[in-house]
Amino acid sequence: MNTPPIITDARSLAALVQHLSTETLLAFDTESNSLFAYRERVCLIQVSTRAADYLIDPLAIDSLEPLRPIFASRAIEKVFHAAEYDVMCMKRDFGFEFNALFDTMLAARVLGRKQFGLGALLEEFFEVQADKRYQKADWSLRPLPVEQLAYAQQDTHYLPQLRDLLHAELAEKGRLREAGEMFEALARVPAADNQFDPEGYWRIHSARDFDRRQMAILRELFLWRDQTAQAQDVPPFKIMGDTALTGIVSQRPRTPHDLGDVRELSTHQLRRYTTPLLAAVDRGLSGPLPARPERPRPLAPIVQARYDALHTWRKEQAAARGVESDVIMSKESMWAMARNPPFAPDDLDDVAGLGPWRRAEYGAAVIDLLAGVQLVEEGIQSTDGTAPNTPSESGS
Repeated sequence: MNTPPIITDARSLAALVQHLSTETLLAFDTESNSLFAYRERVCLIQVSTRAADYLIDPLAIDSLEPLRPIFASRAIEKVFHAAEYDVMCMKRDFGFEFNALFDTMLAARVLGRKQFGLGALLEEFFEVQADKRYQKADWSLRPLPVEQLAYAQQDTHYLPQLRDLLHAELAEKGRLREAGEMFEALARVPAADNQFDPEGYWRIHSARDFDRRQMAILRELFLWRDQTAQAQDVPPFKIMGDTALTGIVSQRPRTPHDLGDVRELSTHQLRRYTTPLLAAVDRGLSGPLPARPERPRPLAPIVQARYDALHTWRKEQAAARGVESDVIMSKESMWAMARNPPFAPDDLDDVAGLGPWRRAEYGAAVIDLLAGVQLVEEGIQSTDGTAPNTPSESGS
């Protein structure tokens, strides 16, 4: 591979876009700095045609607006590997809209491959050993080392050829429409949201048994950690992990000596943060108690029965095809039908995540399956002396 040009100014970007607009297929990838910044951002965009590779530096260019028509175009196919994260990040940072995607990872999964990472596919098809040294690199640094740029280039260099090989296999096995439906869904994923949730401490797993006073302390520590991370422009986990926060809460330290007994804290953390940590504990001990979030209402037994039946059916379908279960149908679709079961083909049209191909392929089987669950449930209720559910009640 030749060293690719790096686009660092608006004039060069405009010239590149003019060239890219004449292509019918482009491969893309992005690199972000999620491990090194409080709010991650896209730091590099790789693009390959069938003949050349390019690197675009978003940190050096004021606006990437000229790229918008490329991503929105239905006439230019955009090839990614594991596109979801890239699409979400570019929607967040640049407001791009997407059409005509092809995801080589999803294609490999639809075809039943068990090894579908880019490295595995490059080795299988091109006998190329992927360089993994820069998977956790800081892509916001400038200038980027030559070796790091070569690593980034490799992520898209082979994608046009890989797309062609997987596309041919999908066509041969009659899976193009199925894969295409998944590609279309990729274009609709929402933008990434990296806004801080001040109520996020309720979701810390190791705090599930804390009482409300302990949760008050945890809240103060959680807020302090985010403020500190923001001030230092680093991810919160680099300030302190969740287990360290809950370790402090469990000890309720009031003095530096007490804090030193918290085994989850490192020497560096104790040396740097003893005073603010003890202040956060004091605020939690004396401040108002947080109100526990409302728990979701328990599922009706019939809803759980429908989901369980769909889950079993999906697992059987996946095993018969030799693919992973979510290739057959998403959990989102199964829960939607568990809560509002379809009784006729037209009822499938509004099921979240269920596109035309899956409705045609699996719709009749799913409707019959859920009708059977309904009959079983009504039979059970009848033997209990209770009135059976009507379709409208069971779908509520």
